[in-house]
Amino acid sequence: MKFGGSSVANAERIRHVASIIQAYKDEKPVVVLSAMGDTTDHLLDAADMAVEGKVDVAKVEKLHLDTAKELNIQVPAIKELLDELKTLLTGISMLHELTKRTRDYLVSFGERMSVRMMAAYLEQNATPARFYDAWDIGMVSDSNYMNAELLDEVWDTIPKALSDYKNGSQKEIPIVTGFIAKDKKGVITTLGRGGSDLSATMIGSALKADEIQTWKDVDGILTTDPRIVKEARPVPEVTYEEAQELAMFGSQVLHPRSMIPCRKSGVQVRVKNSYNIKSPGSLIVEKHSGAVPRVTAITSVKNVTLIDIQSSGMFGASGFLAHVFNQFLKWNISIDVIATSEVSVSLTVNTKNDLTGLLQDIGNVAECRASKNKAIVTIICDAAHSSSILADAFAALNKAGINVQMISQGASKVNISMLVDESQANDVVKILHSSLF
Repeated sequence: MKFGGSSVANAERIRHVASIIQAYKDEKPVVVLSAMGDTTDHLLDAADMAVEGKVDVAKVEKLHLDTAKELNIQVPAIKELLDELKTLLTGISMLHELTKRTRDYLVSFGERMSVRMMAAYLEQNATPARFYDAWDIGMVSDSNYMNAELLDEVWDTIPKALSDYKNGSQKEIPIVTGFIAKDKKGVITTLGRGGSDLSATMIGSALKADEIQTWKDVDGILTTDPRIVKEARPVPEVTYEEAQELAMFGSQVLHPRSMIPCRKSGVQVRVKNSYNIKSPGSLIVEKHSGAVPRVTAITSVKNVTLIDIQSSGMFGASGFLAHVFNQFLKWNISIDVIATSEVSVSLTVNTKNDLTGLLQDIGNVAECRASKNKAIVTIICDAAHSSSILADAFAALNKAGINVQMISQGASKVNISMLVDESQANDVVKILHSSLF
């Protein structure tokens, strides 16, 4: 069972999550927690201040000590961690620098404090629980600080570390930190974006759990963003592949990386609503149990830049695309959606990237133009019906006078993506949802 930062943001939420854990205690849960609320951001702010020479942990300290007081629990382990954090920040303030390795050590404090808080609260409320830092249960990673990958050996080390719990001789529910691990040298690492999801799916997959539950504040995976379309409704079942595509194209379901252990183990994932425990949520499975739905969901990503590259001089020449992609590799910029012909390539990247050097390098061999303020709207669907889906979609968009600037059908055969102006994105999502659902 994985709970994100908003689920454990304060005393009230911790009580609520504890009640959910207690409701499932007969199913022998393993619980993975993120840091409380905005703790990770506060830690990074504290690091920035420390680099400038000022040590200040007031926000982090206040949140955790006030929460412990409100929950009426004694957590000496949290006070110890706060002292260790102050020592670390003092070191950063003296050196006036923050390396990637130190940053990982620093942000690990959030998760480490939240598991100690939850375990203490459960213990006080007659539910045996034990906190674990990820490395205590065998989470070993490489040394790529800030974006570490788990090593293959975790498939063996996790079941071994939790064998007493699995065979019933240990009664305490394991409450484990998400997002962090240690490398072979015993140095703390973080698993990068979506790290807590990955921690949960890796632990569940290695233990061959009945299911992995990730608890959100919505009734599972929805047909689209309910803030854009209030008629959005839960999707009972999606495949791993569809869930990966949904996550790639803006849906806050699970990080795409976190699907990898599940695809290997076949353990299903259930997305549940922590505010509505009775709701069955959405199930993520290997294959649809019944008929494959024509359209599963519609999602959108904003902050997109379109790059059009044209080279008549290389008409029919081999190596044009190789040259183009090599420039993206050189500047470490990843491409989201692409459409190509003999002499032109249109592709999209995240607007956050600085494209100056890239466009200069491509400009040496081809004409290229970048257009900002675009959005990708993606239909997650069964591409076996792509003609009828596109017919319905384009008829509805044509009626609304909206022109699509680029279209791409993914190799996965579960998505069709289209590029529109960012200002039109929400309207396009509404029109497509109304037409396709």
